[in-house]
Amino acid sequence: MWILALDASLARCSAAVQADAAIRAQHLLDADRGQAAALPPMAQAVLREAGIAATDLDAVAAVVGPGSFTGIRAALALAQGVALAASLPVLGVTTGEALAAALPAAARAGRSIWSVVDNRRGRVVLERFAAGASAAEGLPEVHAIESLPLPGGPVILVGDAAEAVAAALAARGAQVEASASRQPEAAAVARVAALRLTGRLPPLAARPLYVEPPAVRQPLASPA
Repeated sequence: MWILALDASLARCSAAVQADAAIRAQHLLDADRGQAAALPPMAQAVLREAGIAATDLDAVAAVVGPGSFTGIRAALALAQGVALAASLPVLGVTTGEALAAALPAAARAGRSIWSVVDNRRGRVVLERFAAGASAAEGLPEVHAIESLPLPGGPVILVGDAAEAVAAALAARGAQVEASASRQPEAAAVARVAALRLTGRLPPLAARPLYVEPPAVRQPLASPA
């Protein structure tokens, strides 16, 4: 089972090829901008390093969000283009699913996982995963950090807001730990996609997942 996985949902851009649970190639680039230009050559590079053509793949996967409006659309557009040319299915993976899948089993044991992503508007987007679960409990939620719900047990945090959320929740008495899984990686995206492709996770459409409307700046008024 060969999967090409793509991500540009946060401040990292990545592409990977997985075959039968082994990552054959992965490229990463930490950058807030330029994902749309960086991702296509990265996808070509990992396919070349894995020694396959797009027509040899079984599926293409991409992160659908929550995250960057531009990055999500760039990854999904590329995934759809590769899939259309090779007649392949496209699998959606959420940002939280990818971040949670990157945690080692020892870190997950006996703890719920909360994915917390900074929405750049003074709030965080929360995806919750019960202990041992690969699928989130319900839809992503938007909260101010100070008004996040208190977890009912020990929680490990993933995402780019993990450190700030850990400090805020610990100050309120919660048993929390910020993990090192702060940015998604395509290798973890591929692992989630494999579960989805084999029916061990419910399907998820490869469409942008926007919890809030994208921020739009009004154009400056032209001088009279």
